[in-house]
Amino acid sequence: MVIKAIIPAAGYGTRNLPVTKTIPKEMFPIGGRPAIDYVVQEAVQAGIEEILIILSRNKTEIMNYFDHSPELEHYLYTHHKEHWLSKIMPPRVTITYLRQSEALGLGHAVSLARQFAGNDPVAVLLPDQVSLQSRSPLRPLLALHHRHGGTVVGLQEVPLHLLQNYGVADPVSMEGRTLHLQGFVEKPKQNPPSAFAALGRYVFTPEIFAALATLERGTGNELQLTDAINRLCKESDVYGYLFREKWYDISIEKEYLSIQRQVYRKKMKKGGASAP
Repeated sequence: MVIKAIIPAAGYGTRNLPVTKTIPKEMFPIGGRPAIDYVVQEAVQAGIEEILIILSRNKTEIMNYFDHSPELEHYLYTHHKEHWLSKIMPPRVTITYLRQSEALGLGHAVSLARQFAGNDPVAVLLPDQVSLQSRSPLRPLLALHHRHGGTVVGLQEVPLHLLQNYGVADPVSMEGRTLHLQGFVEKPKQNPPSAFAALGRYVFTPEIFAALATLERGTGNELQLTDAINRLCKESDVYGYLFREKWYDISIEKEYLSIQRQVYRKKMKKGGASAP
């Protein structure tokens, strides 16, 4: 069973400047909840019991959000607003935090969780990728890992002209939604090996940390997680799970506004009003 998850949330959010100078992109509101709350709930609904959030120095707002607020709770109780209490309670999961002192890339952030993971498999969820599926989208990755073992990478089909922005899977075979992978190409400028890009959901065996430990800096002078996955492909089985459901990258303004509209329409429909 996979009961541990890592959420790397230490990036500068440069694609969303200037607002991310003071507001972490993980705290961007979606229907009254920060984006990272959707990701934590996704993990909890999939059976995750322990979460490690990797932070940078200026992201204490995330810690505050998932903590108790005694003053606010007391105010709500004494002013007969108890119906809000259940909405502000911390999630029923153990959350710990670790600071990434240098911005050395996603691979470096994941490597910091080696002691947290120990000898157990671990899920990794990137908080700028959000889904509104009613069933936790992490579940099928966990199920695939349970059936076959090995590493599992969440994939989505991406238009050809956008593949240069992603790590692109190089599959050996495909059956249904399951792909057997022989590697990844990071942000290919031409001749991508497939149309399937990593979307920010992973299940790793403990071998990922040995691969990360000897990794040299790659694209952007950072430790690239895809480079470590390529090493795993040479030593063990790596699978891809193809999502056909809609995902939203909140770092892209158009997609962030789109998910806001979707949540608003759901609220209006639930309340009996017609959405615009």
